Amino acid sequence: MVPEVTFCAGSVARTGRATQHGTPAPWRRAMRGHLAPLLQPLNLAALLTLLTVAVSIHGELGSQRPLGWALLLGFSALFLVVDTLSARPLLRATGYVVLALIALALVALAPRTGTSPVLLVILVAALAIDYPPSRVLPAAALLNLALYLVLRAGGHAAPALTVTVYLGFQAFAALVAHYARSAEQARDRLALVNADLLATRALLADSARDAERLRFARELHDVAGHKLTALTLNLRALADRQQGGAPTELEVSRRLAAELMDDLRELVQQLRDDRGLDLATALRALAAPLPRPALRLVIDDDVRIGDPATADALLRMVQEALTNSARHGQARVLEVRIRRDGPRLEVSIEDDGRLRGPLREGNGLAGMRERLAAAGGQLAFSTSAGGALRIDASLPA
Repeated sequence: MVPEVTFCAGSVARTGRATQHGTPAPWRRAMRGHLAPLLQPLNLAALLTLLTVAVSIHGELGSQRPLGWALLLGFSALFLVVDTLSARPLLRATGYVVLALIALALVALAPRTGTSPVLLVILVAALAIDYPPSRVLPAAALLNLALYLVLRAGGHAAPALTVTVYLGFQAFAALVAHYARSAEQARDRLALVNADLLATRALLADSARDAERLRFARELHDVAGHKLTALTLNLRALADRQQGGAPTELEVSRRLAAELMDDLRELVQQLRDDRGLDLATALRALAAPLPRPALRLVIDDDVRIGDPATADALLRMVQEALTNSARHGQARVLEVRIRRDGPRLEVSIEDDGRLRGPLREGNGLAGMRERLAAAGGQLAFSTSAGGALRIDASLPA
């Protein structure tokens, strides 16, 4: 059984997370793929606000109603589309620029109602979720300067007061979004630490069980085996002293003692048999809190890892590969294969993502190489035919 962990989602208004313990049915995947953006809290609130803005400016648009409705629909659609572009930061930033232009155009069409600037509140909240304050503050300042100029050009009675009022709304929305983003990041970090502890605990529990089993086997062999051997020898000596053959009861006792000795040897051997550490459970516990990539684990039946140091080195290597694929490769599935080749373990790790730019060893990959070298292993990085990162490692079994 994989230990239960806290699953972490992505940021607010992100698509649904993948599962580590099975693939949903095709129709369910299709429903999630189409409805996931609409079911996020921020998107639902934004669409409801857009509907309110549409109702409020409907009367002022006059002959510009077709254009106004087209801009509102375009804003709504682009807002949802931008939500799916987390893997393409340049396109995402361009989408936000277009959203800002659409919002300002709607303000220009209906400058006197005072409700169309609400679109900028939605936009600033979305920016605060995706970007740090150092980027959000200059963007918000430019938006409000543009808002003031548009309201003034449209003949608004108090453009400065309106900008000040909506600046307060934007600040409130941005702070709420920023704290929500910080809380989600802290929760994600906590979930990863929790998974790390669970995986380490699984290896330590297996190691402790193996040590206890070995201690028990030694005690049986040294204590019970010694006394049982002495009993067998005494029975044999007693039978040799008998004149005219040993009694039947004595022969039965000798046979039972010999059979018990054989059973004890078999039991001790079974206890000494090293089944290895349960690496599969530890790896799945490690991957469980990640929304992606999903872990596809293939371990050959003849793989036995009894050394906790080797198991920990494998655990950290897969952990870094999961993190690297999630951050840089945008992978959905990470495949890990572990097989035995004589006295060594061969490990291959490959995802279905795609590297952006040339392969460079950062701190994570360099640390992986150093950890494998300390365990007596070797590591090689390459790029697969599909452009994903491939890791091949070899460790002493």
